[in-house]
Amino acid sequence: MSVAGPLSLGQLSVWHDIRDLPGPRHHEANNAALWALPHGAGPGEVRTALRAVVARHPSLRTRYDLHDPGSPGQLAPDTDFSDALAVVGTGDSPLDDFTAEPAARRFRLGREHGWRATLLTRANGPSHLLFVKHHIAADAWAQEVLRQEFTAALADPGGLGPGIASGPAELAADQFTPAGLRRQAAALGHWDRLLDQAPPAALPTADGTGAGVVQATLRSGPARAAARRIAKAAQVSVSSVVLAAYARSVARICGTDTLLVQLMSANRFAARWKNVVTSMNQWVPALIEGAREDDLRTLARAAHWSSLGAFRHGAHDVMAVAGLLARRPEAPEPACAFNFVAMPEQQLPGSGAPASATEPDITWEEPFTTIGPRCYARALESDDGLSVRLTAKDIGRERCAGLLWDMHDTLVATAGAC
Repeated sequence: MSVAGPLSLGQLSVWHDIRDLPGPRHHEANNAALWALPHGAGPGEVRTALRAVVARHPSLRTRYDLHDPGSPGQLAPDTDFSDALAVVGTGDSPLDDFTAEPAARRFRLGREHGWRATLLTRANGPSHLLFVKHHIAADAWAQEVLRQEFTAALADPGGLGPGIASGPAELAADQFTPAGLRRQAAALGHWDRLLDQAPPAALPTADGTGAGVVQATLRSGPARAAARRIAKAAQVSVSSVVLAAYARSVARICGTDTLLVQLMSANRFAARWKNVVTSMNQWVPALIEGAREDDLRTLARAAHWSSLGAFRHGAHDVMAVAGLLARRPEAPEPACAFNFVAMPEQQLPGSGAPASATEPDITWEEPFTTIGPRCYARALESDDGLSVRLTAKDIGRERCAGLLWDMHDTLVATAGAC
């Protein structure tokens, strides 16, 4: 076995989340995606394109030394890999019926690479590539990079060029240079300062009937149009507006004007690392003051500047943060967590979707994973609306739905007054 190098900060963050999971939950770090194939693409072309993408990105050829869970390492990327591609006929069944089993199979990261692919076919030939990956190999941004490159390689097998892209080993080396270590120290200082400033605040725990994890997704065309209108009026991002509405709803339940929130930082601000395929997402705390502010535009500006300050310190050593928290058992926990998902080169209409695009509705789901904070909202903007998926522990269905509807109604009402 080759000598293992250090994990990057993003990889280390993933490992910290999963290392103590019991066996039946090891799949919770997986994600499945369906990539549509152009008409006429055959198994040979699909395999060639997939091989070109995997050969280009070291993260997809990396295994890990996990013998010491407290000191994990990444091995040098393998120079070769299997290009076997399972083919599954789907008949007339919904394609989603074929994602659950592959997504639920764990990856044994010490001896296999963190991805698997299956070619799905219909009566008229191949229709989709089912791509399943472990989060340590690629986050949502990196997965979209892979999809775009796979599509390009299908159109032109040599279009990706002969070069190998930078990978997580190079990223780790950069993060542990003297300059990188100074950035890590500054990030730890950010955590320390906010823990000093934040008051204790937490969502009330439901009674026994509300124990456990619930997950609901709000989808709304009017909410997207409203968020865009407020963002323009407040001169901030749409993500800041949605964060403000969410924080306001949580703060009102908690009965606090100052809210400690965990934000998901993509950490892709440097041009060199913007499209590296690995996991770079990390939670970083932000303090939102005036969180029960009636004027959502004012609160959105506060959330905007607090977020920018937090994202400056998004890349940090999660083990050092864990040590800091262990030394400060009295430190408050964040009351909630928020992630506004961004994708590379995603173009959305500038005018906002019409209100009728997606009628406001909430659907309930069985959570695939319960890794992460106690109250976690994942927001995504698409052409036909805004979706906010809320995964929450021990608050019950009623409060979960109430939080989502309150956030929605705040957006729509504020936009009407702009």
